Amino acid sequence: MYLGVTIAPLVLAWSGMEPGRGFLIDFSVALGFVGLSLMGLQFLVAARFQSVAAPFGMDVLLQYHRQIGYVSLLFILAHPLLLFVADTGYLALLDVTTAPLRAKMAVTSTVALLVLVALSVWRKKLRIGYELWQLTHGVLAFVVMAAALTHVLLVGYYVNEPLEIALWLWMSAVFVGLILWVRVVRPLELRSKAWRIEEVIPERGNICTIVLKPSRLHARRFDGFHFEPGQFAWITVDKSPFAITRHPFSISSSAEKTERVALSIKAAGDFTREIGHLKPGATAYLDGPHGAFTMDRHDGPGFVFIGAGVGITPLMSMLRTMADRNDLRPCYLFFGNREWESVAFREEIEDLKSRLNLEVMHVLSRPPEGWKGDKGRIGAAVLARHLPERYQHLQYFICGSDSMMDATEDALVHLGVPKRRVHSERFGMV
Repeated sequence: MYLGVTIAPLVLAWSGMEPGRGFLIDFSVALGFVGLSLMGLQFLVAARFQSVAAPFGMDVLLQYHRQIGYVSLLFILAHPLLLFVADTGYLALLDVTTAPLRAKMAVTSTVALLVLVALSVWRKKLRIGYELWQLTHGVLAFVVMAAALTHVLLVGYYVNEPLEIALWLWMSAVFVGLILWVRVVRPLELRSKAWRIEEVIPERGNICTIVLKPSRLHARRFDGFHFEPGQFAWITVDKSPFAITRHPFSISSSAEKTERVALSIKAAGDFTREIGHLKPGATAYLDGPHGAFTMDRHDGPGFVFIGAGVGITPLMSMLRTMADRNDLRPCYLFFGNREWESVAFREEIEDLKSRLNLEVMHVLSRPPEGWKGDKGRIGAAVLARHLPERYQHLQYFICGSDSMMDATEDALVHLGVPKRRVHSERFGMV
């Protein structure tokens, strides 16, 4: 279906191309149509429809969103470049002071797309905050699509037949519908399901856990927040549900305790640094659950959990859920941190050993004097030293920085663990 929607405008336009315009011009138009279709589908990919994301996981889908963005950019840039090669007279259309409106729309869309991609690629280097980036990303994406669709309709060469007009009107309606869903319908739905912060709990490692309960209005028809251990949700705190910015965080509570939801968040940016200062009673809105990083979808005879720093959050959800289910399958936790005093949930993890068939391996890069545990980073040597026999049959869940997960995945492959049994969740999915 995705492929069909992408090439449908191309097929219709190709069938209606006028003879004598030249291969390069017709080919450039074809590439432009494909690029525009891909850009339009980006809104569907990023709209957080659970039915769309469920087979892959939202983090995987957003990684795809970024990668296909580069592809659509190449198609769209090829469109004017080939026109200039075919006929240098088209270069005059770059002068927006004298160019017709259709050309101004094309230039506007292309420039907005280039800025959108540049800000996404170099956001951290430019030190642009997540909140500002998300706002500009949404505005620029709207400008790109609105200007591009206007350009296509004004040019009119390849959308002047009834079927072609119907297709582009339909695509425009879908585009507007997705905007309304994301910015109006979904926020109204979240507004009717508001939450209240019940407790803010400081943890080691500069992490805070916020515990949410349904608001009074929400509680009247609340039948529990049902999720799978390891999933995450987007959260908005002390703002309107119509706010542009939402933040994704892993759920750290047990999936068996659905009357409350806990998220454990490390202070790292503008929003996360304020988490510890939130007061009980503050209003929050949850969009979720999302994600496929969960043991419930990858059954096995046992589990290996590998986390570093705040990457322990979704793994704690899985461990707590196993304890509440009285699940005694063997599990192994490899937990990497810099220092012993920064090990989040240290006491609870120790207590879980009495409720689970659990072995815990703490790995410290800056161990205290007299430390008898593993030192350095979680690598093939550490894993091989503690994994049981027939470890290739276990399911592996990894969460941490991208570099940590890449290194751990390579180590597991080196040890002969099948790739299908290795699962990870990427923090930097946007």
